[in-house]
Amino acid sequence: MKHKQNLHIHTTYVDGKDTPEELIVEAINKGFDSIGFSEHSFIPYADNGRAPEGRQLTDDQMVLYKQEVLGLKAKYRGKIDVFCGLEYDFHSKQSIDGFDYIIGSVHCLDADGGAVNFISGKDNPGSHIMHYFGGDGLKFAKAYYENVTRLPDRIKCDIIGHFDVITRNNQRDKFIDTASKAYLNLGFEAIHALKGKVPFFEVNTGAIPRGYTSSPFPQFEFLKEFGRLGFGVIITSDCHDKDYLDYFFDEARELVKAAGFKSKWILTDGGFKEIEL
Repeated sequence: MKHKQNLHIHTTYVDGKDTPEELIVEAINKGFDSIGFSEHSFIPYADNGRAPEGRQLTDDQMVLYKQEVLGLKAKYRGKIDVFCGLEYDFHSKQSIDGFDYIIGSVHCLDADGGAVNFISGKDNPGSHIMHYFGGDGLKFAKAYYENVTRLPDRIKCDIIGHFDVITRNNQRDKFIDTASKAYLNLGFEAIHALKGKVPFFEVNTGAIPRGYTSSPFPQFEFLKEFGRLGFGVIITSDCHDKDYLDYFFDEARELVKAAGFKSKWILTDGGFKEIEL
């Protein structure tokens, strides 16, 4: 793969298994040209401020995180390029100053006077959809995509994170027909609303090693629409384990090519750059 890079990576600062340095060493061993960390910003959860799974960066942790990644960037200069990013949730209120890039993602929806996580957790999303949306998966999807389209109004983000994460979770709970015209139209409307506001979206392979699905997402119909509207594609693994830094990357590249893309985008010291697939 030309210029091997992963910009969606989580470490022990939040819900990952490995330290930043362990991931860098593994990336070098796997032949990566560059690596970017993207820890979760803090989310004020309705459930007493606690996440149902994993952690997010408090303000104090964020300072330490940026300092450590900056130090590792200097330590491994000449061996691999290291970038410090943030996966910023729709409900977060932290500063984004000092980061090389921002992934904008929706993990939560408004409920019970705060943010309820519909993306992760052992009882999500099925039981939450039953409780908050009367079991109506399409109503839930509408609320999710409405928040996705509002992301650029809340935060300046470079990349839309795990668009169509509903398809990932639906593999287990089967709460909606993701091939239906009604569902696809919600996604298409969101893609059109994001045009001109966010330059890139990710093809995310992270659900495969975790057993959610057997293919990357977003689903193929959405991939083609992103391409038709001129979005740039970035391939990531939403990595929480160093063993999966480049998991399914070759297959994802072929899927992206089948959807009509001729190039992908990578982050460099000079900003984002388009390269041939």
